[in-house]
Amino acid sequence: MHKNIVVGVCGSIAAYKSVEIVRELKKKNWDVQVVLTKEAKHFITPLTLSVLSGRPVYTKMFDVKNFREDHISISEFADIILIAPATASIIGKIASGICDDLLTCSVYAFKGPVILAPAMNENMWLNPITQENVEKLQKYNYYVIPPEKGPLASGKEGVGRLPEINKIISFTEKIGREK
Repeated sequence: MHKNIVVGVCGSIAAYKSVEIVRELKKKNWDVQVVLTKEAKHFITPLTLSVLSGRPVYTKMFDVKNFREDHISISEFADIILIAPATASIIGKIASGICDDLLTCSVYAFKGPVILAPAMNENMWLNPITQENVEKLQKYNYYVIPPEKGPLASGKEGVGRLPEINKIISFTEKIGREK
């Protein structure tokens, strides 16, 4: 199965796991385009993901050098958009219709399946506003792979870990077969 996928990476300590997500998708013959939020660049470099994806990584809405690859062309490239890790911020922005960066604008211009794999502190995940935003997005046919329980970056144990990579890849492949 050959598919095109946009992998959105947000500012979470779990951003380092996006390296394995991109690597596994490439092994399965997906053409991967990575979009990093500005916050994600604090955790992972565009160069690392560019080498693994074989494509330039986009980080800014108006990058003059690569302007032809704007949010519309990115959304037209994709068969699926996967956001992993998806932060409370990105979930809230999408649920509220806020399009203030390349990733959110690409999501709003996209007509296909969007998969969110949240990763955040347990208190943030269980916050009623986050839960309401997730429910709202699911009503609009967004897919959410719930975070898992385990050790968190804070050193505490709780729900909020990025789902296991194999679970994310399997779910993405399933949605890809359905599309």
